[in-house]
Amino acid sequence: MSTVFIALQANEETRPIIDAIEIDNPKAVVNRQPAMVKIDAPDHLVIRRETIEEQLGRAFDLQELQINLITLSGNVDEDEDTLTLTWNS
Repeated sequence: MSTVFIALQANEETRPIIDAIEIDNPKAVVNRQPAMVKIDAPDHLVIRRETIEEQLGRAFDLQELQINLITLSGNVDEDEDTLTLTWNS
């Protein structure tokens, strides 16, 4: 088993995004630090536009993640609706 992760700036804009990631990834571990939030998950992490929109209460383009993205680890598969991080074995 390999771990993937994403780290986002800790601010008001990312709070609902992080909540959405937690909803869609029950095995994820969220590590909140003063300036960033790092989310680790075993094998894969899925970020869904629809869940983020539900948390934000507005339309969301997944490209908006780039604004607050610090780093990520894993192979990225992205389309309009999801961003998935995995380690291909």
